Amino acid sequence: MAYSRTLFGTTPDGRQVQAYTLVNGRGTECTLLDLGAVWNRMVVKDREGRKRDVILGYDRPEYYLKDEAFFGAVVGRNANRIAKGHFVLEGTEYQLAVNNGPNNLHSGPDVYRNRIWESRAGADETGSFVIFSLWSEDGDQGFPGKARVEVRYTLGEDDSVSISYTMVATKTTVANFTNHVYFNLAGQESGSILDQKVRICADSFTPTDADSIPTGEIRPVEGTPMDFRQWKEIGKEIGSDYDQLVMAAGYDHNWVIDGWDQTLRLAAEACCEESGIRVEVYTDRPGVQFYTGNYIDGTMPGKNGAVYGKRAGYCFETQYYPDALNHPEFPQPVLPEGKEYRAETVYRFLTE
Repeated sequence: MAYSRTLFGTTPDGRQVQAYTLVNGRGTECTLLDLGAVWNRMVVKDREGRKRDVILGYDRPEYYLKDEAFFGAVVGRNANRIAKGHFVLEGTEYQLAVNNGPNNLHSGPDVYRNRIWESRAGADETGSFVIFSLWSEDGDQGFPGKARVEVRYTLGEDDSVSISYTMVATKTTVANFTNHVYFNLAGQESGSILDQKVRICADSFTPTDADSIPTGEIRPVEGTPMDFRQWKEIGKEIGSDYDQLVMAAGYDHNWVIDGWDQTLRLAAEACCEESGIRVEVYTDRPGVQFYTGNYIDGTMPGKNGAVYGKRAGYCFETQYYPDALNHPEFPQPVLPEGKEYRAETVYRFLTE
């Protein structure tokens, strides 16, 4: 187990950005930035023993600051969408900024991704780790309560990256964190992911309206292109004439994880037959947003000059369901005053 810190670059307004690289005994590498607590690199061996970086990202801080795809970013206080940016909590109405059509997306536009987080690295029996933390003031992004937020990444000897989130606030507030990492298991520079296979442990999903807001229905996946209960190529049905796929220009939906009981469980997995690399996704959250990079547009160069076009990567964003605050029938991302929010997601990489 080892870790190092280097200067990643400087933002246009003069802030220095540090990069932490964690390395385990297998030679697997995970690089993280104190800008946005961004997951920047994930280097694993393929079946031939060659190293491949399997997540999308950038080589310069200014690209992250302009990035509308949120490559590798920690998202909070609330991940995903809130309809019209409006919700009621303990009888008080709150209005957030609208930054995605008529809705609030990822708590923007003043996102955590653009902030320099406090950081420290170390190693213990679980592996090498980096802990990122920040203070979020009462009213920050429109949410109530001053909050202390902490995110810990740990690289294990089994090639797992564990992301644990904690938060405590001075008022009852919203807590729904995720990581927006994009995978391409053939390598971050390799282009389309449509031939890679995915399995999602979910019998149902939450269909949305034209603005990507859940209707409130929990719909079975059986008989629809949303059925990933068995391994299936991402591209097999992505272009089908199914209203949900047409409106979202591909997959960008929340799946309802089977058997959710707030313990860590397998939610999804993906594999690339060409590289032999597979990733398993474990979470203690009730939902996972599977997004296929439908709006990646290649306007900024990726790492090592890679060109990221449409569907160059895909996400498994573990979460409470989108717009849950406005759907009391959904599990609620509400954190009582003084209580500690804790959540964990684990991405485990394997070679077949």
